Amino acid sequence: MANNPSLVKVRAECPHCGFKQMEYAAAKSSICRQCGRSFSPFGPKPGLKLRTREEQPPPESSSILGRFEDFWKRQRSSVVECFDCKRKQQVSGAATSTICPSCSAHIDLRDYKITSGFSRSIRTRGDVHLTGKGDLASSSVVCRSALIEGRFRGNLHCDIATINFSGKIPGRISARHIIVDRKADIHCFRRIRAESVEIRGRMSGEIAAQTVTVERKGALEGDVTARAITVEKGGMFSGQLVIGQVGLTQGELIQEQKPGVLRIPASDFPDTASRPLPAT
Repeated sequence: MANNPSLVKVRAECPHCGFKQMEYAAAKSSICRQCGRSFSPFGPKPGLKLRTREEQPPPESSSILGRFEDFWKRQRSSVVECFDCKRKQQVSGAATSTICPSCSAHIDLRDYKITSGFSRSIRTRGDVHLTGKGDLASSSVVCRSALIEGRFRGNLHCDIATINFSGKIPGRISARHIIVDRKADIHCFRRIRAESVEIRGRMSGEIAAQTVTVERKGALEGDVTARAITVEKGGMFSGQLVIGQVGLTQGELIQEQKPGVLRIPASDFPDTASRPLPAT
């Protein structure tokens, strides 16, 4: 440990409240354990009158509801998981980033709202909102929740994904819960993987999930591999359905299934029963 300078801890002082705490020498940002505000441990001192963009106070909302939401966001805390070592820690709701106490990796906590062309990769524990005028062409988007209302041409991995636009999605989508909203009409070129999928609009493509629900006025066209599927009255499903293990691909499921023997039930009419032929 002594040979690696990045693992050495030094004392850092919070510029907001003056609280002193131990931080890694390679840390770029941290959270004060007393006031819960984000700061750079080895950045410029407040006496130099330099202020970074992240340290600027957010504009106050004019409405009472907006002020209450800002106050509640600062008071509440959340549990985030490190991208690298998967360790969980509790952070303040007003924090924009933090450092993993185990591996010293940087964790982005900001929310992203995309209103124009955007091609950089995103990896945050916050939310991503792609507006109707936005064009997201990132090779990788990892976030807590995503609302897709514009053109999306990348790979998405999140907890909750809501799709509400009409068009083609060439990339991969994997999430814990996926919602295809009522105004959506999408065609997915690659397989969608999720624990649960709700189809409220129109979708065509391949799905691998634990449960799939096609709600009223929803339409799903494509192959589905799931443990259970529900098509409500007024919904439509057209395609091949495989009920089995979601972890396997559809080709693997077909190969493992043994061909069943077609059994024809016996007829209830006595004249159709088999009779021995007369001896000659």
